[in-house]
Amino acid sequence: MFTIKTLNAISPVGLSKLATNQFEVLVECPDPDGILVRSANMHEMELGKNLKAIARAGAGVNNIPLDKCSEKGIVVFNTPGANANAVAELVLGSLIACSRNLAEASQWCKGLKGCDDMAKSVEKGKKQFVGPEIRGKVLGVIGLGAIGAKVANDALNLGMEVYGYDPYLSVDAAWNLSQHVHHCLNLGDMLPKCDYITIHVPYLPTTKGTINAQTLAACKEGVRVLNFARGELVDNAAMLAALENGHVAVYCTDFPTEELLGVPGVVCTPHLGASTPEAEDNCAVMAAAEISDYLKNGNIVHSVNMPEVSQPRSGGKRVCVIHRNEPGMISSITNITTEAGLNIENMVNKSKKEMAYTMLDVSGMNAATTAQIVEKLNAVPQVIRVRVL
Repeated sequence: MFTIKTLNAISPVGLSKLATNQFEVLVECPDPDGILVRSANMHEMELGKNLKAIARAGAGVNNIPLDKCSEKGIVVFNTPGANANAVAELVLGSLIACSRNLAEASQWCKGLKGCDDMAKSVEKGKKQFVGPEIRGKVLGVIGLGAIGAKVANDALNLGMEVYGYDPYLSVDAAWNLSQHVHHCLNLGDMLPKCDYITIHVPYLPTTKGTINAQTLAACKEGVRVLNFARGELVDNAAMLAALENGHVAVYCTDFPTEELLGVPGVVCTPHLGASTPEAEDNCAVMAAAEISDYLKNGNIVHSVNMPEVSQPRSGGKRVCVIHRNEPGMISSITNITTEAGLNIENMVNKSKKEMAYTMLDVSGMNAATTAQIVEKLNAVPQVIRVRVL
């Protein structure tokens, strides 16, 4: 029986995927096998010796101490694409809303309450909120992953011309992207063409401030910018300066900050991107599947700190070894299994930066050899964690 601790309210649809005869889901548990989390900050949290996996029901993992988890051999999962439709719909709605000045117009209308001649005031006042249609306009999409690709495809269907930039475009993402999206090799080729810019990249040290004074200066005069990915991707000081001088017409962001609130041209929403029942269900289902498959079978899919390794069970025992990505590790592991007289039926080894994962299906393993192998593998200096399933 595996114990799973929830740090936030997790959709019951997802929790129902954890079989009750194999998993016990608890809110309070001092040292669980796994953790399901959404937004709870784990950086100051003590990670127990028994903790093997953390699954984030969402894409971003900046609330999880990745380096500490890697050092302890804790696999961290996220759920890429599970909330893609929710975020994409909000982006498209905001694209139209910011173009037609809906937020400002709605706020203005509230001031008409009690007006003696409502119709006349409406007709006189609406001129200040005139905004362009999006059909025929140019949208630039920075980041063409699950969300960015969906935004690009849907914008094409709305009659926009779409340019996309993503230096790390994966094969899977490319398959999902319409052939009518113009793929740019650098931002400098894309930005001057666009009436609207939307960003959909993960927040990393290399992506911080992707939209800054330099990139904004390269944009078309009167550009409208949307950020529903991460607040830190946009340099707020540069954005405010561009809004003040009129170079940027509107900035829509899902990440309000003190300096942005109340500024003309800024439309803030309270981090609504994935706030739909459907997205919460999808993220919870994916997170539950990931943590279940790893705890039961050792398979790693959608991990942010470990390599992806997945293969069907072929009978016998499965030996799972998280270790440093250093020369000679495969021979060190196989020598130990050979000395124990075990037959390796299947083996896979993959690495991700300094981390590596080796998974072996072996036959001829009993309780005595299991204890012997675990002891010997743990004695290898580069080995971080050993599990026998």
